[in-house]
Amino acid sequence: MGLLVEGVWKDVPRDTKSSGGAFVRAESVFRNWVSEPQSGRYRLYVAKSCPWAHRTLVVRALKGLEKAVPVSYAGDMGEQGWELPGGYLHQVYAKADPAYTGRVTVPVLWDEKESRIVNNESAEILRMLNRDFDRLARRKLPDLYPEKLRREIDWLNERIYRTVNNGVYRAGFATAQDKYEEAVTELFGTLDWLEQRLKKRKWLCGTWFTEADVRLFTTLVRFDAVYYSHFKCNLRRLVDYPNLWRYTRRIYALPGVKGTTDLKEIKAHYYRSMKQINPTQIVPKGPLLDFSL
Repeated sequence: MGLLVEGVWKDVPRDTKSSGGAFVRAESVFRNWVSEPQSGRYRLYVAKSCPWAHRTLVVRALKGLEKAVPVSYAGDMGEQGWELPGGYLHQVYAKADPAYTGRVTVPVLWDEKESRIVNNESAEILRMLNRDFDRLARRKLPDLYPEKLRREIDWLNERIYRTVNNGVYRAGFATAQDKYEEAVTELFGTLDWLEQRLKKRKWLCGTWFTEADVRLFTTLVRFDAVYYSHFKCNLRRLVDYPNLWRYTRRIYALPGVKGTTDLKEIKAHYYRSMKQINPTQIVPKGPLLDFSL
């Protein structure tokens, strides 16, 4: 892992000593909004392996925004971070801000007209794709953040982000036993709670598919293939939760979602790029998963 220091790439390892062995995720820095949603003006930089970037790909596919919002895919994460065809993502960050200091992450929403990073916070990019780009969508998808459900969605998002989306990383990147156990306990406490919540609900908010479902899906679809073993989140598998397993497959079956989900690339990224967790970089053959309904 590395980061940019005043626009220059440095090989700086992730530090957990100052937090007592706990993983603390850095806040996104670029937090602006689109000014004129025009077809082809804005580009997404993403990696298929990244669950945060995957959120934006799911919404882009569901709404049929493939032509309106082109994508550049990052490949492997090497010594200089995310690789792009002909360069690296950190060069995009440095172009946007030559004095930038911080992590270089996906997704990135880039303004081709003004040569700037609009936003690198997946939750906000998701909302822009949902609302601001709606008139460019080929498929008319119901609002993913309807006003009548916003309080419930925000409440769900907060718990799921803290204990599930980021919870798996808090477990996987912990360097102290107590921090790991705290993260795993909270993770499975929420998964148990979600299993009961989905017992009589099609989606997290009942009959209305929302952004909360998208945000949860991209973690769940990686769970058994990566987080269960690689991040030591191994109390139970996703397939051991009948309602959550059915729910994940239901989202996977939505138009375009399957095409955004590349388990081969997901596994290769996690097991090969995180040498502090998997120094041999061997990618396991299993598990065999079938997400079809």
